[in-house]
Amino acid sequence: MKKLIALVTVAVMLSLTVLAGQALAAPDAPHLNWGSQVNAGECPAGKLVINVTHKVVNDADSGVAGNNWAYDNYNKTVQVWQVGPGEFCALARYVGSFTTNAGPSPENTDPDGIAAGIKGTYEGGYRSTIFSGTLKASPGYSLRGNLGTFDYGYGSTPFSWVNAYFSSTSGFDLAWWGWVYHGGKNGTWVNASTGNLGDITD
Repeated sequence: MKKLIALVTVAVMLSLTVLAGQALAAPDAPHLNWGSQVNAGECPAGKLVINVTHKVVNDADSGVAGNNWAYDNYNKTVQVWQVGPGEFCALARYVGSFTTNAGPSPENTDPDGIAAGIKGTYEGGYRSTIFSGTLKASPGYSLRGNLGTFDYGYGSTPFSWVNAYFSSTSGFDLAWWGWVYHGGKNGTWVNASTGNLGDITD
């Protein structure tokens, strides 16, 4: 019995060693800790004045070569806090999917380009710096809840929540922005203000 236990123990240890070696040999996929950047704790304390979500379809996504490498469909959440008289902080979060177009890959590292029809998921968002603005007294959209679906295809003008809710703004800059695209066997691409990593290839 002791001999059998010893043999089993050796076999298990060998298996763990092989698995550990495989894990070490596998390249690390690029990742982005976007959730830590687009959360309420990154804005100063204030009053939540806008808290909306909406769906976007057929949003053309650009790569580093300037081409529209994919079309995105996603849910977008926008939250805005008033942090002082006429001063605001905003967060936007995206969760959705992409489908590639034929042409240069998003990071333009694939010499032959990528094929159309590669599908994957992505998420990310952005955080504003403190900006000045004037909220509209009667905006055309609700300040809370779901605003519906916006189709950006066929030359449509993208929905601008800034223009929808503010009559004027100044100093609206992004303190942080970033998205991570997961293409499975076709790779992972990080596109962020802190730098790009990886690519979606075929």
